[in-house]
Amino acid sequence: MSLTNNKYVLGWIEEMKALVKPDQVIWIDGSDQQLEQLRAEACSTGEMEKLNEEKLPGCYLHRTAPTDVARVEGRTFICTRKKEDAGPTNNWMDPKEAYETLGKLYDGAMKGRTMYIIPYTMAHSGSPFAKVGIELTDSIYVVLNMCIMTRVGPKAMEQLGDSPDFVKGLHAKKDLSEKDKYICQFPEDNTIWSINSGYGGNVLLGKKCFALRIASFQAKNEGWMAEHMLILGIENPQGETKYITAAFPSACGKTNLAMLIPPEIYAKAGYKVWCVGDDIAWLRIGPDGRLWAVNPEYGFFGVAPGTNAKSNPNALASCSRGTIFTNVVHNLDDNTVWWEGLDKNPPRNAINWKGEKWDYTDGSKGAHPNSRFTAPAKNCPCISPEFDNPQGVPISAIIFGGRRAKTAPLVYESRDWAHGVFVGSAMASETTAAASGAVGVVRRDPMAMLPFCGYNMGDYFAHWLEMGEKLGDKAPRIYNVNWFRTDEEGHFLWPGFGDNMRVLMWILGRCEGKFDAVESPIGNLPKVDDIDLTGLDMTKEDLANLLTVDKKLWAEDAAGIREFYAKLGDRLPKKLMEELEILENNVK
Repeated sequence: MSLTNNKYVLGWIEEMKALVKPDQVIWIDGSDQQLEQLRAEACSTGEMEKLNEEKLPGCYLHRTAPTDVARVEGRTFICTRKKEDAGPTNNWMDPKEAYETLGKLYDGAMKGRTMYIIPYTMAHSGSPFAKVGIELTDSIYVVLNMCIMTRVGPKAMEQLGDSPDFVKGLHAKKDLSEKDKYICQFPEDNTIWSINSGYGGNVLLGKKCFALRIASFQAKNEGWMAEHMLILGIENPQGETKYITAAFPSACGKTNLAMLIPPEIYAKAGYKVWCVGDDIAWLRIGPDGRLWAVNPEYGFFGVAPGTNAKSNPNALASCSRGTIFTNVVHNLDDNTVWWEGLDKNPPRNAINWKGEKWDYTDGSKGAHPNSRFTAPAKNCPCISPEFDNPQGVPISAIIFGGRRAKTAPLVYESRDWAHGVFVGSAMASETTAAASGAVGVVRRDPMAMLPFCGYNMGDYFAHWLEMGEKLGDKAPRIYNVNWFRTDEEGHFLWPGFGDNMRVLMWILGRCEGKFDAVESPIGNLPKVDDIDLTGLDMTKEDLANLLTVDKKLWAEDAAGIREFYAKLGDRLPKKLMEELEILENNVK
């Protein structure tokens, strides 16, 4: 039974059916009854395993193919008609060639299989932010994950009405061939085609494919922003909440910050921290001229390893029910799950992420390093009361950050919006041992959008500058943080985790005009007395050491920024080159 009479939707579905040739077609209405049937079917075929209902109610385990465990940037393409519109930071394919190449792969790809039609909205139905997508897939795993990660069901079709303005997503597992794996975004056609993968970010098309790659292109054309950012609120003892968005590359503690637990000094005083979102923010200028943000997603797709009761108790609580675990350890003794970093008690009787009997003493990893939990956002103990507000929340500050051992201080403030865009455009992290090969290599990841910007990065920076002009004096302030400064022995100088709130409190204090700042060659630094160290084993001298700016290191960094900018050619806004020249002069 179809959930719509929209001729554009029905016409497209018929076209795709003729291409992939499924045995049957099922519309997903998101009802508990339908999802329960699908879960039972997935368990009967071995696609999923039901976990201990008492300890992990409504939770399931899934394993992907061992070669299909992460986003594959090398097989991800932006298919714009002109190569320069995809830009030098994206893999490009001519749309004609992409449709032809993938069309042959899709031909009959669902023979003997069921095609599931998933209508969904990113952001809330009825919200000024809302966008509709439809994903066609032959994977029950995808259906069940999409029902956690997005708002699925008839309301999406009501939101769409008779309009042709929806994102068309086609996914087929096919035979999971490595060489024929493609994740193609066609921004000018509002279309996503994914084939030969069964892993999260490649197949849950509402996530990075739509909410960032396609949405960033829509946002540029429609005057809003789609960003790889968490959103959190800090409520003071008087009950007022101020909101911050923050962009970090991977392995920089983004989820931990999104679900931050206030240190005792703030908790006892009555401060609370609320999570609006852990990964993606859609931002637009509200009727009051300020920048407002929503989390377009409905769930968390979190990395399991390292998540524990100390590092992130809120994330652990989030995946305690109604959750799908992917590529973690299956504890056969009590039918629960385990991963490295959960606790120090690996199960003795267990199956690893590849589906093999696992002996924890042999040094092998039981869970894949990129193993995941897909959990409903509503499970999170600190989910914001504004999570479902269709208008979003007003943003006071935007934070960029990376992992730098020596260069960047703990925190600094940009001089103005354009300087802040420069800071975000130059964002970088040093590779850790986890990244294959060289340690300490600086990788530029502007605004943490390098793998997710659906068009030319130079045009993306220009769009940020234009948004600043529209916002004028109502623009949020922009900051850069670095939790990862180390001493000569490589020990971290800042405690991190919940104590990062001390830095956020300085940032909000600056936004409210409570603190002065110290000018430096790179931007405005805190006065040592303005970051509260109460309860920390740390002196003011230690903090002063975290706030130093070494001109020699910054001169080296400026050279690295110049090298990165050179790749963008004439699409780089002149304003950013001027900001780079100011930095170069300041650190001579």
